[in-house]
Amino acid sequence: MMLDAAPIDWATIADEFPILSREINGERLVYLDSGNTSQKPRRVIEAMTSFMQTSYAPINRSSYQIAAEATDAYEGARAAVARLINAPAPDEVVFTKNATEALNLVAQSWGRANLQRGDVVVLTEMEHHANIVPWHMLAQERDIELRWIRLTADGQLDLTDLDNLLDGAKVLSFTAMSNVLGTLTPVSLLCDRARAAGALSVVDACQFVPHNVTDVQAWGADLVAFSSHKMCGPSGIGMLWGRMELLDAMPPFLGGGNMIDTVTFDGYTPAPVPAKFEAGTPPLVEAVGLHAAIDFLEEIGMASIRRHEMALTRYALDTLNGRFGDDITIYGPDNVEVRGGVISFSFRDLHPHDVSQVLDSHNVCVRAGHHCAKPLMKVLGVHATTRASVYLYNDNSDIDALADGLDGATDIFGI
Repeated sequence: MMLDAAPIDWATIADEFPILSREINGERLVYLDSGNTSQKPRRVIEAMTSFMQTSYAPINRSSYQIAAEATDAYEGARAAVARLINAPAPDEVVFTKNATEALNLVAQSWGRANLQRGDVVVLTEMEHHANIVPWHMLAQERDIELRWIRLTADGQLDLTDLDNLLDGAKVLSFTAMSNVLGTLTPVSLLCDRARAAGALSVVDACQFVPHNVTDVQAWGADLVAFSSHKMCGPSGIGMLWGRMELLDAMPPFLGGGNMIDTVTFDGYTPAPVPAKFEAGTPPLVEAVGLHAAIDFLEEIGMASIRRHEMALTRYALDTLNGRFGDDITIYGPDNVEVRGGVISFSFRDLHPHDVSQVLDSHNVCVRAGHHCAKPLMKVLGVHATTRASVYLYNDNSDIDALADGLDGATDIFGI
């Protein structure tokens, strides 16, 4: 296993991702859309293929050998997730379809059981729709109040009025890292302040966990949601971690097989956590791929990944600002100590989709749009941005390709 402090050959790491060797029209692929979804290393692909070839079977209730192997593989993935985020116990990890489902589970299970008319939920202006819409849905049903933590000029949370916002609040639900601004929020501080106010802390950690050392116990959080597909694993599986006493008190979110202890003509008794929240056939193959992805990330070291991305983000900010000056507006903090490798920008007077199409002609893959954060777009005063986002398989040459592609936009549109 690689030590966190040992030198790492990042080019060798990139070689582990088969898709990055692809060429289109004779040019290499430059993938800068990991904020949306990450690429998959060879070992994840091979682990999923091997499981389907040798051990695929239903879990838990079947007693034959390959069913036992499948059960062990599924629960092994749960244990790996718990280890990655320093959860006290694997059974506190609930598998969901994705992080969006995990956040909906919180709103619909805990929220519907505990929130009444006039209760307050506090969010931030930088939230993804997955951490806004479920609370809006509950507000329409229960007439709860939503309050918003505003942003500073450089895209960080303005906490000057936090005590007033939390006064009487039942929930503080916030992102650990903005998918638009790259802003890293002070998770531990926010969880502490929520607890002091008697509010539940819910953390959307989708953008954080794949890139940083994560310790849910050190955070002091109550519930944390994140997803596999942004951390080198497959899509179709997400995670909700929560304190056991909290999960145990929450009602089931979906009903059906696997989530029950018993069913009669008169009613049912739910199974213990985590099965209580995992109705139906679970994502077995995806869990195997997730486990392989976690092993891959841990061998590299999350602290090493963070250091690599900080250096790459610094290079990107300096390169783009230095090369284009007033022609480019990059949103979010300039200090890479408080931001991740997500770089959203406006370029000259070009529409972000036009910028994206020009970059695509150079095989540079970026995202253009509102990034499922329309309220934040309104705060920024734009309808959309172009977003480049880096991960462990990127290097400075990818940033150079991005900059060269932006020069190409000038050539095409004559601006």
